[in-house]
Amino acid sequence: MKVDNRLLAVTQSLRREIASAKPGLRLPSVRSLMKEFHVSPATVERAFAQLVSEGLIEPRPGQGTFVRETPAGPSEVVDLSWQSVALGAAREDGGFFEASLTLPPADGLILNMGYLPPDLQASGLLAHALRRAAGGVDLWDRLPIEGLQSLRAWFSREIGNGAVFSPHDVIICNGGQAAITATLRALVPPGRPILVETPTYTGAISAARAAGLEVIPVAMDENGVRPELLEDAFQQTGARVFYSQPTFSNPSGVVTSIERRAAVLDIAAEARAFIIEDDWARDLDLTGNAPAPLATGDRHGHVVYIRSLAKSAAPGLRVAAVMARGAALARLKVARASQDFFVAGPLQAAALAVVSAPGWKRHLKAACAALIERRDILVGALREEAGDCVTFQVPTGGMHLWLRLPDHVCDVALAADMARNGVFISAGRAWFPADPEGSFLRLTFAGHPTTLVEGAKRLSQAIKHKL
Repeated sequence: MKVDNRLLAVTQSLRREIASAKPGLRLPSVRSLMKEFHVSPATVERAFAQLVSEGLIEPRPGQGTFVRETPAGPSEVVDLSWQSVALGAAREDGGFFEASLTLPPADGLILNMGYLPPDLQASGLLAHALRRAAGGVDLWDRLPIEGLQSLRAWFSREIGNGAVFSPHDVIICNGGQAAITATLRALVPPGRPILVETPTYTGAISAARAAGLEVIPVAMDENGVRPELLEDAFQQTGARVFYSQPTFSNPSGVVTSIERRAAVLDIAAEARAFIIEDDWARDLDLTGNAPAPLATGDRHGHVVYIRSLAKSAAPGLRVAAVMARGAALARLKVARASQDFFVAGPLQAAALAVVSAPGWKRHLKAACAALIERRDILVGALREEAGDCVTFQVPTGGMHLWLRLPDHVCDVALAADMARNGVFISAGRAWFPADPEGSFLRLTFAGHPTTLVEGAKRLSQAIKHKL
Protein backbone atom coordinates (compact mmCIF):
# COMPACT_ATOMS: atom_id res chain seq x y z
CA MET A 1 0.00 0.00 0.00
CA LYS A 2 1.46 3.35 -1.08
CA VAL A 3 1.96 5.78 1.81
CA ASP A 4 1.44 9.51 1.36
CA ASN A 5 4.28 10.88 3.49
CA ARG A 6 2.94 14.43 3.40
CA LEU A 7 -0.47 13.31 4.63
CA LEU A 8 1.20 11.18 7.30
CA ALA A 9 3.28 14.14 8.51
CA VAL A 10 0.24 16.38 8.88
CA THR A 11 -1.82 13.68 10.59
CA GLN A 12 0.92 12.73 13.06
CA SER A 13 1.55 16.37 13.95
CA LEU A 14 -2.13 16.88 14.67
CA ARG A 15 -2.25 13.67 16.73
CA ARG A 16 0.60 14.95 18.92
CA GLU A 17 -1.16 18.26 19.43
CA ILE A 18 -4.46 16.54 20.24
CA ALA A 19 -2.79 14.18 22.72
CA SER A 20 -1.54 17.07 24.85
CA ALA A 21 -4.53 19.37 24.36
CA LYS A 22 -7.62 19.97 26.40
CA PRO A 23 -10.98 19.07 24.84
CA GLY A 24 -12.43 22.01 22.96
CA LEU A 25 -9.07 23.41 21.82
CA ARG A 26 -9.25 24.97 18.37
CA LEU A 27 -6.80 23.35 15.94
CA PRO A 28 -4.70 25.24 13.36
CA SER A 29 -6.55 26.36 10.24
CA VAL A 30 -6.24 24.73 6.82
CA ARG A 31 -4.20 27.68 5.60
CA SER A 32 -1.70 27.60 8.46
CA LEU A 33 -1.16 23.85 8.06
CA MET A 34 -0.67 24.31 4.30
CA LYS A 35 2.09 26.85 4.98
CA GLU A 36 3.70 24.83 7.76
CA PHE A 37 3.91 21.55 5.86
CA HIS A 38 3.98 22.88 2.27
CA VAL A 39 1.02 20.74 1.27
CA SER A 40 -2.17 21.22 -0.72
CA PRO A 41 -5.55 22.01 0.86
CA ALA A 42 -6.74 18.56 -0.17
CA THR A 43 -4.00 16.93 1.93
CA VAL A 44 -5.01 18.92 5.01
CA GLU A 45 -8.69 18.10 4.44
CA ARG A 46 -7.83 14.39 4.19
CA ALA A 47 -5.92 14.59 7.48
CA PHE A 48 -8.88 16.27 9.16
CA ALA A 49 -11.28 13.69 7.69
CA GLN A 50 -9.14 10.84 9.07
CA LEU A 51 -9.12 12.33 12.56
CA VAL A 52 -12.86 13.04 12.43
CA SER A 53 -13.49 9.39 11.52
CA GLU A 54 -11.45 8.36 14.57
CA GLY A 55 -13.57 10.55 16.83
CA LEU A 56 -10.62 12.75 17.84
CA ILE A 57 -11.77 16.09 16.43
CA GLU A 58 -15.01 17.78 15.39
CA PRO A 59 -15.59 20.46 12.72
CA ARG A 60 -17.85 23.34 13.69
CA PRO A 61 -19.06 25.22 10.60
CA GLY A 62 -18.18 28.89 10.78
CA GLN A 63 -15.85 28.40 13.76
CA GLY A 64 -13.09 25.94 12.89
CA THR A 65 -11.98 22.45 13.89
CA PHE A 66 -11.70 21.49 17.57
CA VAL A 67 -10.42 18.71 19.78
CA ARG A 68 -13.50 16.63 20.51
CA GLU A 69 -15.20 17.03 23.87
CA THR A 70 -15.21 13.74 25.78
CA PRO A 71 -18.18 12.65 27.91
CA ALA A 72 -17.75 12.77 31.67
CA GLY A 73 -16.69 9.49 33.25
CA PRO A 74 -13.63 7.49 34.29
CA SER A 75 -10.42 9.00 32.89
CA GLU A 76 -9.58 6.00 30.72
CA VAL A 77 -7.26 6.55 27.79
CA VAL A 78 -9.00 5.34 24.66
CA ASP A 79 -6.76 4.22 21.79
CA LEU A 80 -8.54 3.88 18.45
CA SER A 81 -5.41 4.06 16.30
CA TRP A 82 -5.57 0.31 15.58
CA GLN A 83 -8.57 0.93 13.32
CA SER A 84 -6.46 2.69 10.68
CA VAL A 85 -4.42 -0.48 10.17
CA ALA A 86 -7.45 -2.76 10.24
CA LEU A 87 -9.37 -0.69 7.72
CA GLY A 88 -6.46 -0.04 5.36
CA ALA A 89 -6.38 2.75 2.80
CA ALA A 90 -9.59 4.72 2.47
CA ARG A 91 -11.50 4.11 -0.77
CA GLU A 92 -12.91 7.62 -0.79
CA ASP A 93 -11.84 11.07 0.24
CA GLY A 94 -14.62 11.82 2.69
CA GLY A 95 -13.46 15.31 3.57
CA PHE A 96 -15.09 17.37 0.84
CA PHE A 97 -18.26 15.31 0.44
CA GLU A 98 -18.87 15.04 4.17
CA ALA A 99 -18.36 18.80 4.51
CA SER A 100 -20.93 19.43 1.78
CA LEU A 101 -23.53 17.47 3.78
CA THR A 102 -22.88 19.33 7.05
CA LEU A 103 -25.70 21.73 7.87
CA PRO A 104 -24.38 25.29 8.29
CA PRO A 105 -25.68 27.45 11.14
CA ALA A 106 -29.07 28.98 10.50
CA ASP A 107 -27.76 32.52 11.05
CA GLY A 108 -25.08 32.20 8.35
CA LEU A 109 -25.14 33.54 4.82
CA ILE A 110 -25.65 30.25 3.03
CA LEU A 111 -24.57 30.06 -0.61
CA ASN A 112 -23.52 26.41 -0.65
CA MET A 113 -26.86 24.57 -0.45
CA GLY A 114 -27.68 21.85 -2.97
CA TYR A 115 -31.47 21.98 -2.72
CA LEU A 116 -34.29 24.48 -2.92
CA PRO A 117 -34.57 26.49 0.32
CA PRO A 118 -37.71 26.01 2.46
CA ASP A 119 -39.55 28.97 0.93
CA LEU A 120 -39.31 27.42 -2.56
CA GLN A 121 -40.05 23.80 -1.61
CA ALA A 122 -43.33 22.00 -2.35
CA SER A 123 -43.98 21.72 1.38
CA GLY A 124 -47.76 22.17 1.25
CA LEU A 125 -48.21 19.58 -1.49
CA LEU A 126 -45.95 17.15 0.37
CA ALA A 127 -47.67 17.56 3.72
CA HIS A 128 -51.10 16.95 2.22
CA ALA A 129 -49.92 13.97 0.15
CA LEU A 130 -48.08 12.33 3.03
CA ARG A 131 -51.07 12.61 5.37
CA ARG A 132 -53.21 10.82 2.82
CA ALA A 133 -50.57 8.19 2.05
CA ALA A 134 -49.99 7.39 5.73
CA GLY A 135 -53.52 6.04 5.95
CA GLY A 136 -52.99 3.47 3.22
CA VAL A 137 -52.67 0.23 5.16
CA ASP A 138 -51.36 -1.74 2.18
CA LEU A 139 -48.51 0.77 1.69
CA TRP A 140 -46.89 -0.31 4.95
CA ASP A 141 -46.56 -3.88 3.72
CA ARG A 142 -43.66 -5.32 1.75
CA LEU A 143 -43.44 -3.81 -1.74
CA PRO A 144 -41.83 -4.93 -5.01
CA ILE A 145 -38.13 -4.15 -5.29
CA GLU A 146 -38.84 -2.12 -8.43
CA GLY A 147 -41.39 0.13 -6.69
CA LEU A 148 -45.04 1.04 -7.15
CA GLN A 149 -46.18 0.37 -10.72
CA SER A 150 -48.05 3.68 -10.96
CA LEU A 151 -45.01 5.70 -9.89
CA ARG A 152 -42.79 3.79 -12.31
CA ALA A 153 -45.26 4.57 -15.08
CA TRP A 154 -45.10 8.29 -14.25
CA PHE A 155 -41.31 8.34 -14.46
CA SER A 156 -41.32 6.48 -17.78
CA ARG A 157 -43.80 8.98 -19.26
CA GLU A 158 -41.84 11.96 -18.00
CA ILE A 159 -38.81 11.20 -20.13
CA GLY A 160 -40.85 12.53 -23.05
CA ASN A 161 -40.72 9.54 -25.35
CA GLY A 162 -42.79 6.52 -24.42
CA ALA A 163 -40.81 4.28 -26.76
CA VAL A 164 -37.62 4.67 -24.73
CA PHE A 165 -38.50 3.10 -21.37
CA SER A 166 -41.60 1.22 -20.29
CA PRO A 167 -42.71 1.16 -16.64
CA HIS A 168 -41.07 -2.27 -16.39
CA ASP A 169 -37.69 -0.65 -17.16
CA VAL A 170 -37.94 1.65 -14.11
CA ILE A 171 -36.64 1.01 -10.59
CA ILE A 172 -37.54 3.39 -7.74
CA CYS A 173 -34.66 4.33 -5.42
CA ASN A 174 -34.17 6.26 -2.20
CA GLY A 175 -33.03 9.48 -3.87
CA GLY A 176 -30.58 10.31 -6.63
CA GLN A 177 -27.46 9.47 -4.62
CA ALA A 178 -28.78 5.97 -3.91
CA ALA A 179 -29.60 5.56 -7.60
CA ILE A 180 -26.06 6.57 -8.60
CA THR A 181 -24.52 4.24 -6.02
CA ALA A 182 -26.62 1.25 -7.11
CA THR A 183 -25.92 1.93 -10.79
CA LEU A 184 -22.16 2.08 -10.27
CA ARG A 185 -22.24 -1.16 -8.29
CA ALA A 186 -24.29 -2.85 -10.99
CA LEU A 187 -22.30 -1.72 -14.02
CA VAL A 188 -18.66 -1.38 -12.95
CA PRO A 189 -16.66 -4.08 -11.12
CA PRO A 190 -14.32 -2.87 -8.35
CA GLY A 191 -10.94 -1.76 -9.62
CA ARG A 192 -12.22 -0.92 -13.09
CA PRO A 193 -12.18 2.58 -14.61
CA ILE A 194 -15.17 4.87 -15.01
CA LEU A 195 -15.12 8.00 -17.16
CA VAL A 196 -16.62 11.23 -15.80
CA GLU A 197 -16.86 14.79 -17.00
CA THR A 198 -14.60 17.24 -15.22
CA PRO A 199 -15.74 19.08 -13.24
CA THR A 200 -18.61 16.84 -12.16
CA TYR A 201 -20.97 16.10 -9.29
CA THR A 202 -18.94 15.48 -6.14
CA GLY A 203 -21.44 12.84 -4.95
CA ALA A 204 -20.72 10.73 -8.03
CA ILE A 205 -16.97 11.03 -7.43
CA SER A 206 -17.44 9.95 -3.82
CA ALA A 207 -19.69 7.01 -4.77
CA ALA A 208 -17.25 5.81 -7.42
CA ARG A 209 -14.30 5.93 -5.05
CA ALA A 210 -16.28 4.18 -2.32
CA ALA A 211 -16.99 1.40 -4.83
CA GLY A 212 -13.27 1.02 -5.49
CA LEU A 213 -13.41 2.41 -9.03
CA GLU A 214 -10.70 4.30 -10.89
CA VAL A 215 -12.19 7.69 -11.75
CA ILE A 216 -10.92 9.02 -15.10
CA PRO A 217 -11.72 12.69 -15.88
CA VAL A 218 -12.65 13.85 -19.38
CA ALA A 219 -12.50 17.58 -20.03
CA MET A 220 -15.49 19.74 -20.94
CA ASP A 221 -15.90 23.11 -22.59
CA GLU A 222 -18.88 25.44 -22.97
CA ASN A 223 -20.59 22.88 -25.27
CA GLY A 224 -20.21 19.88 -23.00
CA VAL A 225 -17.79 16.97 -22.88
CA ARG A 226 -15.21 17.04 -25.68
CA PRO A 227 -16.00 14.09 -27.99
CA GLU A 228 -12.42 13.53 -29.18
CA LEU A 229 -11.21 13.23 -25.59
CA LEU A 230 -14.10 10.94 -24.65
CA GLU A 231 -13.36 8.64 -27.58
CA ASP A 232 -9.66 8.57 -26.69
CA ALA A 233 -10.45 7.86 -23.02
CA PHE A 234 -12.59 4.84 -23.93
CA GLN A 235 -9.83 3.49 -26.15
CA GLN A 236 -6.94 4.14 -23.76
CA THR A 237 -8.54 2.94 -20.53
CA GLY A 238 -10.85 0.15 -21.66
CA ALA A 239 -13.64 1.77 -19.65
CA ARG A 240 -17.19 0.67 -20.38
CA VAL A 241 -19.12 3.33 -18.44
CA PHE A 242 -19.31 7.13 -18.73
CA TYR A 243 -21.11 9.17 -16.05
CA SER A 244 -22.58 12.38 -17.45
CA GLN A 245 -24.85 15.29 -16.58
CA PRO A 246 -25.50 16.61 -20.09
CA THR A 247 -28.23 19.02 -18.97
CA PHE A 248 -27.24 21.77 -16.49
CA SER A 249 -24.12 20.01 -15.31
CA ASN A 250 -23.44 20.35 -11.58
CA PRO A 251 -21.43 22.49 -10.87
CA SER A 252 -20.74 24.30 -14.14
CA GLY A 253 -24.29 24.60 -15.51
CA VAL A 254 -23.09 23.53 -18.97
CA VAL A 255 -25.67 22.08 -21.36
CA THR A 256 -24.23 19.63 -23.87
CA SER A 257 -25.03 20.81 -27.39
CA ILE A 258 -27.27 18.84 -29.75
CA GLU A 259 -24.30 18.01 -32.00
CA ARG A 260 -22.24 16.79 -29.05
CA ARG A 261 -25.11 14.64 -27.78
CA ALA A 262 -25.26 12.76 -31.06
CA ALA A 263 -21.49 12.35 -31.01
CA VAL A 264 -21.48 11.04 -27.43
CA LEU A 265 -24.11 8.42 -28.29
CA ASP A 266 -22.12 7.32 -31.34
CA ILE A 267 -18.91 7.06 -29.32
CA ALA A 268 -20.61 4.95 -26.64
CA ALA A 269 -22.10 2.67 -29.30
CA GLU A 270 -18.71 2.22 -30.94
CA ALA A 271 -17.09 1.44 -27.58
CA ARG A 272 -19.99 -0.88 -26.62
CA ALA A 273 -20.24 1.14 -23.44
CA PHE A 274 -22.88 2.56 -21.10
CA ILE A 275 -23.70 6.20 -20.42
CA ILE A 276 -25.14 6.99 -16.99
CA GLU A 277 -27.27 10.07 -17.67
CA ASP A 278 -27.91 11.92 -14.42
CA ASP A 279 -30.75 14.30 -15.33
CA TRP A 280 -30.74 15.96 -11.93
CA ALA A 281 -32.17 19.38 -12.88
CA ARG A 282 -34.73 18.53 -15.59
CA ASP A 283 -37.45 20.32 -13.58
CA LEU A 284 -35.27 23.41 -13.05
CA ASP A 285 -35.08 24.48 -16.71
CA LEU A 286 -35.17 28.28 -16.40
CA THR A 287 -35.74 29.02 -20.11
CA GLY A 288 -37.87 26.08 -21.20
CA ASN A 289 -35.33 25.35 -23.94
CA ALA A 290 -33.42 22.41 -22.48
CA PRO A 291 -32.70 19.61 -24.98
CA ALA A 292 -34.49 16.31 -24.59
CA PRO A 293 -32.70 13.73 -22.45
CA LEU A 294 -29.80 11.94 -24.06
CA ALA A 295 -31.74 8.71 -23.53
CA THR A 296 -34.38 9.73 -26.09
CA GLY A 297 -31.82 9.30 -28.85
CA ASP A 298 -30.72 5.86 -27.67
CA ARG A 299 -32.29 2.75 -29.20
CA HIS A 300 -29.87 0.01 -28.20
CA GLY A 301 -29.66 0.25 -24.43
CA HIS A 302 -26.49 2.30 -24.01
CA VAL A 303 -28.07 4.95 -21.73
CA VAL A 304 -28.98 4.28 -18.11
CA TYR A 305 -31.13 7.20 -17.04
CA ILE A 306 -31.48 8.68 -13.53
CA ARG A 307 -33.99 11.28 -12.42
CA SER A 308 -34.75 12.51 -8.88
CA LEU A 309 -37.54 14.51 -7.24
CA ALA A 310 -35.55 15.79 -4.26
CA LYS A 311 -34.09 18.77 -6.14
CA SER A 312 -37.38 20.07 -7.46
CA ALA A 313 -39.72 19.21 -4.56
CA ALA A 314 -37.81 19.09 -1.25
CA PRO A 315 -34.66 17.33 0.02
CA GLY A 316 -36.77 15.09 2.26
CA LEU A 317 -38.55 13.55 -0.72
CA ARG A 318 -35.94 10.83 -1.17
CA VAL A 319 -37.47 9.36 -4.31
CA ALA A 320 -35.68 8.85 -7.62
CA ALA A 321 -35.81 6.47 -10.56
CA VAL A 322 -33.16 4.64 -12.55
CA MET A 323 -34.13 3.29 -15.96
CA ALA A 324 -32.35 0.69 -18.06
CA ARG A 325 -32.99 -2.21 -20.41
CA GLY A 326 -31.60 -5.68 -20.97
CA ALA A 327 -28.95 -7.26 -18.79
CA ALA A 328 -28.18 -3.87 -17.24
CA LEU A 329 -31.71 -3.71 -15.83
CA ALA A 330 -31.38 -7.21 -14.37
CA ARG A 331 -28.12 -6.28 -12.63
CA LEU A 332 -29.62 -3.05 -11.35
CA LYS A 333 -32.44 -4.97 -9.68
CA VAL A 334 -29.92 -7.14 -7.84
CA ALA A 335 -27.83 -4.14 -6.77
CA ARG A 336 -30.93 -2.25 -5.71
CA ALA A 337 -32.28 -5.15 -3.65
CA SER A 338 -29.00 -5.69 -1.79
CA GLN A 339 -28.79 -1.98 -0.98
CA ASP A 340 -31.99 -1.43 1.04
CA PHE A 341 -34.72 -3.76 -0.32
CA PHE A 342 -37.29 -1.12 -1.38
CA VAL A 343 -38.42 2.46 -0.86
CA ALA A 344 -41.06 2.96 1.85
CA GLY A 345 -44.57 2.66 0.41
CA PRO A 346 -46.03 5.82 1.96
CA LEU A 347 -43.15 7.87 0.58
CA GLN A 348 -43.66 6.46 -2.92
CA ALA A 349 -47.40 7.09 -2.75
CA ALA A 350 -46.83 10.63 -1.50
CA ALA A 351 -44.38 11.29 -4.32
CA LEU A 352 -46.91 10.09 -6.88
CA ALA A 353 -49.66 12.21 -5.33
CA VAL A 354 -47.44 15.31 -5.43
CA VAL A 355 -46.36 15.01 -9.06
CA SER A 356 -49.91 14.10 -10.13
CA ALA A 357 -51.53 17.03 -8.33
CA PRO A 358 -52.68 20.10 -10.31
CA GLY A 359 -50.46 22.21 -8.05
CA TRP A 360 -47.25 20.45 -9.10
CA LYS A 361 -46.84 22.35 -12.36
CA ARG A 362 -47.68 25.60 -10.60
CA HIS A 363 -45.03 24.84 -7.99
CA LEU A 364 -42.38 24.23 -10.67
CA LYS A 365 -43.33 27.40 -12.52
CA ALA A 366 -43.14 29.48 -9.33
CA ALA A 367 -39.84 27.89 -8.25
CA CYS A 368 -38.22 28.53 -11.64
CA ALA A 369 -39.47 32.14 -11.67
CA ALA A 370 -37.94 32.70 -8.23
CA LEU A 371 -34.67 31.05 -9.30
CA ILE A 372 -34.43 33.34 -12.34
CA GLU A 373 -34.95 36.40 -10.14
CA ARG A 374 -32.42 35.24 -7.55
CA ARG A 375 -29.87 34.18 -10.17
CA ASP A 376 -30.01 37.65 -11.70
CA ILE A 377 -29.66 39.27 -8.27
CA LEU A 378 -26.52 37.28 -7.50
CA VAL A 379 -25.08 37.87 -10.97
CA GLY A 380 -25.72 41.61 -10.67
CA ALA A 381 -24.21 41.79 -7.19
CA LEU A 382 -21.06 39.94 -8.27
CA ARG A 383 -20.60 42.11 -11.33
CA GLU A 384 -20.98 45.24 -9.23
CA GLU A 385 -18.84 44.14 -6.29
CA ALA A 386 -16.21 41.84 -7.84
CA GLY A 387 -15.93 43.32 -11.33
CA ASP A 388 -13.47 41.35 -13.42
CA CYS A 389 -11.93 39.61 -10.40
CA VAL A 390 -14.09 36.57 -11.18
CA THR A 391 -15.48 35.15 -14.41
CA PHE A 392 -18.56 33.01 -14.97
CA GLN A 393 -21.26 32.03 -17.43
CA VAL A 394 -24.89 32.74 -16.52
CA PRO A 395 -26.60 29.31 -16.27
CA THR A 396 -29.93 28.58 -17.96
CA GLY A 397 -30.97 25.92 -15.47
CA GLY A 398 -30.23 24.37 -12.13
CA MET A 399 -29.39 26.53 -9.13
CA HIS A 400 -25.63 27.03 -9.19
CA LEU A 401 -23.17 29.65 -10.41
CA TRP A 402 -19.65 28.44 -11.23
CA LEU A 403 -17.02 31.11 -10.58
CA ARG A 404 -13.43 31.07 -11.75
CA LEU A 405 -11.07 32.82 -9.36
CA PRO A 406 -7.64 34.28 -10.08
CA ASP A 407 -5.30 31.28 -10.19
CA HIS A 408 -3.26 32.40 -7.17
CA VAL A 409 -6.36 32.55 -4.93
CA CYS A 410 -6.82 29.17 -3.23
CA ASP A 411 -10.48 28.18 -3.33
CA VAL A 412 -10.27 25.84 -0.31
CA ALA A 413 -8.55 28.43 1.87
CA LEU A 414 -10.96 31.13 0.71
CA ALA A 415 -14.00 28.97 1.52
CA ALA A 416 -12.58 28.23 4.99
CA ASP A 417 -11.94 31.93 5.62
CA MET A 418 -15.46 32.85 4.52
CA ALA A 419 -17.01 30.17 6.74
CA ARG A 420 -15.22 31.61 9.77
CA ASN A 421 -16.85 34.91 8.87
CA GLY A 422 -20.32 33.44 8.49
CA VAL A 423 -20.48 33.10 4.68
CA PHE A 424 -20.78 29.52 3.42
CA ILE A 425 -19.59 28.74 -0.11
CA SER A 426 -18.29 25.61 -1.83
CA ALA A 427 -14.67 25.29 -2.90
CA GLY A 428 -14.50 24.11 -6.50
CA ARG A 429 -11.79 21.54 -5.85
CA ALA A 430 -14.39 19.04 -4.63
CA TRP A 431 -15.86 18.76 -8.15
CA PHE A 432 -12.60 17.67 -9.77
CA PRO A 433 -11.66 13.98 -9.60
CA ALA A 434 -8.05 14.89 -10.40
CA ASP A 435 -5.99 18.08 -10.28
CA PRO A 436 -8.22 21.08 -11.07
CA GLU A 437 -7.42 23.29 -14.02
CA GLY A 438 -7.72 26.41 -11.88
CA SER A 439 -9.34 27.83 -8.78
CA PHE A 440 -13.16 27.81 -8.67
CA LEU A 441 -16.14 28.35 -6.40
CA ARG A 442 -19.68 27.03 -6.62
CA LEU A 443 -22.33 29.43 -5.36
CA THR A 444 -26.00 28.52 -5.06
CA PHE A 445 -28.37 31.28 -6.11
CA ALA A 446 -31.52 29.73 -4.60
CA GLY A 447 -31.21 31.56 -1.28
CA HIS A 448 -32.99 34.68 -0.09
CA PRO A 449 -32.10 37.83 -2.09
CA THR A 450 -30.67 39.66 0.94
CA THR A 451 -28.37 36.69 1.59
CA LEU A 452 -27.20 36.71 -2.01
CA VAL A 453 -26.40 40.44 -2.04
CA GLU A 454 -24.59 40.48 1.30
CA GLY A 455 -22.78 37.21 0.55
CA ALA A 456 -21.57 38.53 -2.81
CA LYS A 457 -20.35 41.73 -1.16
CA ARG A 458 -18.33 39.94 1.53
CA LEU A 459 -16.96 37.39 -0.92
CA SER A 460 -15.88 40.09 -3.36
CA GLN A 461 -14.11 42.00 -0.59
CA ALA A 462 -12.26 38.85 0.47
CA ILE A 463 -11.14 38.11 -3.11
CA LYS A 464 -9.95 41.67 -3.68
CA HIS A 465 -8.01 41.51 -0.41
CA LYS A 466 -6.05 38.56 -1.79
CA LEU A 467 -5.12 40.23 -5.09
